[in-house]
Amino acid sequence: MTEPARERVVGVIGGSGVYDIQGLEDTRWAAVESPFGAPSDELLFGRLGGTRLVFLPRHGRGHPIPPGEINFRANIDAMKRAGVTDIVSVGAVGSLKEHLPPGTFVLVDQYIDRTFAREKTFFGTGLVVHVSMADPVCARLRDTLEGVLKRQGVSCQMGGTYLSMEGPQFSTLAESELYRSWGCDVIGMTGMPEAKLAREAEICYAGVAMVTDFDCWHPDHDAVTVDAVVATLLANADQGRALVKEAAPQIAGDGKP
Repeated sequence: MTEPARERVVGVIGGSGVYDIQGLEDTRWAAVESPFGAPSDELLFGRLGGTRLVFLPRHGRGHPIPPGEINFRANIDAMKRAGVTDIVSVGAVGSLKEHLPPGTFVLVDQYIDRTFAREKTFFGTGLVVHVSMADPVCARLRDTLEGVLKRQGVSCQMGGTYLSMEGPQFSTLAESELYRSWGCDVIGMTGMPEAKLAREAEICYAGVAMVTDFDCWHPDHDAVTVDAVVATLLANADQGRALVKEAAPQIAGDGKP
């Protein structure tokens, strides 16, 4: 006899500007304890039609947690304990490519981790485990997200390399040019170790990088400022929520492709 198919539960991790998911029903905020410490916030449980969805604001409600202080292990562990099978992670990034202007969404497929002050694995302390990270994101999720973005008329790129920096400072010009020479597409502060931890936890994961600026390398644009980032970030946030609302039922198998 074959076992019944496992119900898919869609997890959404919202970055800067995405602090809620509109249209959820039967909602409740609930704390999920983790042996790795406290997650960024309580988890929001709800439904989009027939789809179970769990939402976590990466920086906490009100954005009190900077990138370097996010407890990524607790966040992913809490999602796992909540029954999440698939994670869509959205976050703001800077562009390192001319053809990826602000407002573009990049469906990341590779990462380069330049962070240095974060707990990056669930293993160690006597437990030796090596996990393949050659393909850190789920192609099935990425394909679904691409289809939705195209139907919604959003400028997007399928695939791209995300350079994850420690922060909270932005890049120097020399650093920005170095990362461009490596062929990176976007740069942000929260992509790692989140993606690798999801892989260790055996949760399907896809990262949606929402471009807010050209970092500081572009000669025809001012060096990145907080005001410029926030202005574009707010414009991207509504589109990010619309993406999740349409994609979640398809990811769970409840919606039409």
